[in-house]
Amino acid sequence: MQDSFGRNIEYLRVSITDRCNLRCVYCMPEEGIKKLDREKILSFEEIIKIVKACASLGIRKIRYTGGEPLIIKGIENLIHETSIIPGIEDIAITTNGILLYDMAQDLKKAGLKRVNISLDTLNEDKYRKITRGGDLRKVLMAIEKCIEIGMTPVKLNVVLIRGLNDDEVIDLMNLTMNMPVEVRFIELMPIGEGVKYYDKGEMSTEEIINSYPSLIPVENNLHSTANLYKLKNAKGNIGFITPLSCKFCDNCNRIRLTSTGTIKPCLHSREELDIRRYVENEAMLIEVLKTAISSKPKEHYLNSESISRSEKDMYQIGG
Repeated sequence: MQDSFGRNIEYLRVSITDRCNLRCVYCMPEEGIKKLDREKILSFEEIIKIVKACASLGIRKIRYTGGEPLIIKGIENLIHETSIIPGIEDIAITTNGILLYDMAQDLKKAGLKRVNISLDTLNEDKYRKITRGGDLRKVLMAIEKCIEIGMTPVKLNVVLIRGLNDDEVIDLMNLTMNMPVEVRFIELMPIGEGVKYYDKGEMSTEEIINSYPSLIPVENNLHSTANLYKLKNAKGNIGFITPLSCKFCDNCNRIRLTSTGTIKPCLHSREELDIRRYVENEAMLIEVLKTAISSKPKEHYLNSESISRSEKDMYQIGG
């Protein structure tokens, strides 16, 4: 289905929980979050009904996010049920990777095609600092496991923060030399906990690209959020995601479903549409989804306002 600006909306990101087993400094409060009552969170059955309705409107790609989606018991069942919905062609997850090593094989068997793994540093001490207690070794093992079983390309999400991990850019790039991974450098966004780090920590991906003239441009998919490059003779690619310095709203093809059952037509908009109440009425659900897609704004306003309009933090939206 097309939105009011002629963009073909075919991608749904689904946050299945706002909880996480890490407390990354730019994402989660150190003390954690107030746990929502279970009945306030969408059940797998409700999610599947919404995905089916979305598929009837042309949604082809599903990404499950959190919080951390792998902490939810039975997620492989959700992925399997999603994989058999007519029209759904691609299923991915975004994860911190801590639990992924032991789950990767079952997830692939269930129908998972790809993974995005958060990896902001290759230094164990710094990883514990950024994540407030995470074990980097578990993440590196999970990356190797996904490559081993053919769930590639594995995408590694690096949030750039000046003074924290900008000294590791070349080390992270070099992962692509011998591994079929896509290392994606993402500009820090002034949303939620990220606001605390933005003034001192913000840096543009253009700054990095200009610092490494050896980067070779790679042809991009129209709807990719990353501008792709590679190092000479590398097995993988390097991506730069620029939601602030060079936003990609013109080609945005996605909407977002929060864990509490609201549709966010734009990540940085405060507008949300509660669709949970319509889950048991497929015809009404489809009509409300049409309204949500039609209401997708032309662009976000981060550049001019320097802060997200979203009233939710990133862990509540799923990125």
